[in-house]
Amino acid sequence: MRLSFGQHLQQKQVQTLAPRMIQSMEILQLPIQDLQERIDQELAENPMLELEDADPSLPDEPVERVDTDKPDLEERELIVDNDHNNADDFERLLNLDQEIPEAYDEYTRPSANRIAEIMDRQHDTMANIVDRPESLHEHLLHQLGEMEISAVEYAMCERIISTLNAEDGGYLKVSLPDLLPADATEADLDLAEKCLGMIHTLDPAGVGARGLEECLLLQVTDDMPFAEEMRVLVRDHLDDLYHNRMPAIQKATGFSIETIQSALGQLKKLTPKPASMFAERSAPTIVPDVFVDRDEDGKYRVRLEDTGTRGLHISNYYRKRLATGEATSAEREYIKRRVTSAQWLIESIEQRRATLTAVSQAIVDYQTKFLEAGPEFIEPLKMQQIADQVGVHVTTVSRAVDDKWIQTPRGILPLRRFFVGGTQSDDGEDVAWDRIRIKLQELIDHEDKTNPHSDDDLVKMFKAQGLNVARRTITKYRQKMGIPSSRQRRDWSKKLS
Repeated sequence: MRLSFGQHLQQKQVQTLAPRMIQSMEILQLPIQDLQERIDQELAENPMLELEDADPSLPDEPVERVDTDKPDLEERELIVDNDHNNADDFERLLNLDQEIPEAYDEYTRPSANRIAEIMDRQHDTMANIVDRPESLHEHLLHQLGEMEISAVEYAMCERIISTLNAEDGGYLKVSLPDLLPADATEADLDLAEKCLGMIHTLDPAGVGARGLEECLLLQVTDDMPFAEEMRVLVRDHLDDLYHNRMPAIQKATGFSIETIQSALGQLKKLTPKPASMFAERSAPTIVPDVFVDRDEDGKYRVRLEDTGTRGLHISNYYRKRLATGEATSAEREYIKRRVTSAQWLIESIEQRRATLTAVSQAIVDYQTKFLEAGPEFIEPLKMQQIADQVGVHVTTVSRAVDDKWIQTPRGILPLRRFFVGGTQSDDGEDVAWDRIRIKLQELIDHEDKTNPHSDDDLVKMFKAQGLNVARRTITKYRQKMGIPSSRQRRDWSKKLS
């Protein structure tokens, strides 16, 4: 192989995306809340872009284009100041509105009722803000402050509490020696053990435990039914309980199956993560991008939630300033750039509106049975089918439905929920995997718990109904649905009675 250096020509075709196309794809992928944030950002950064409240009952208005190439009627000379980088000139560009106050007459002023409505809404929002709940650390330290302990003990307890995390259930994840200085004595370790014991007496029961076994044992009290049996099961047979090995537990403990079942029922009332109630849960706010309504003919029609994006337009003031030639060449260049940016955004939003409407309507038309009768009637659907129907690329469909939600008669659902794979029955009917999962749940719900169906049994039962489902598929769906294995589902109390 010979290596050499030199120059040569090579002709090839390379496909590149124009900036406008990239922006259009980005806007299409944004859900309505992110789109609103994007618009707010553009409004703050681009003085050429304005937003007026749009009336959703009014028909769409075409996007006005601005001819930024119109020749100047009159140009003002720039302020040439090389010593200060033309600071005065650029300052004038950034303060056009202050120089010409009558430009504010172009803006739409809200009515008194509109102002009152906005203020009422802000007041309601502030009134409904939830107070910050008490944290795990605050809850424990408040109880600790009511105990009669020394300052040294309080400091050690506070150090231990600082390591507890509500998201982890309140378990002590570090060893006590790690909380002590390197030159700690045996007495210091004894103090730490004593303080941890104090924390174990606090609410919630089980907080500060170093493992599941200790956590459950801390929650068992003598006044509970089957308290001693519960302690034996937790100390010696947690793994046997998980795998439902009741005969093995019966042989090792001498307890009857009925006693083991009763003790297990009490154990299930305990909390494996006692501090989880203090974990901060911020439920995401879901705002549907698409709504489904029925028209007079009974057909489902989609409409977009985009009232906050319908009033975008180019500023009339800057439009006139550009057209009349009042602006200097530097001002014209600045306005042109900003107008072009605003125009791209407006057109990208219009393209998003058209694409999302077409894609959503095609999905709704295909899944009408699902909307009318329920999840078991969902049809197998691929994105390529919708792409072919709408006349766009499949990646466009993927971006259109990404992170979008739709309000339907069946509740608020992600648009991706309507795309499901499937199989074919013996008679050639397409069957969605969702229907397979629903049927799987029904078979397990109605099985004999003394002799539950194995995965092989379920495969045969599906085959008897004309559905060819592999065993690994049954196992995968069963695990994803949180359904235990046949051994774990077996009811030993009825089996051995």
